[in-house]
Amino acid sequence: MIILGIILLVIGFIAGISVLWTIGIVLVAVGAILWALGATGHAVAGRRHYW
Repeated sequence: MIILGIILLVIGFIAGISVLWTIGIVLVAVGAILWALGATGHAVAGRRHYW
């Protein structure tokens, strides 16, 4: 998700399309948050196992 956000940031910057720039920023931010949570050991949208 972070890589896709960076790609959209670059394309949006080069092409001058502000919508791609905004989507890229959001994807980078969400990807960084999910990466940080996963690195600390928290299950993100994990499933419960009942055994």
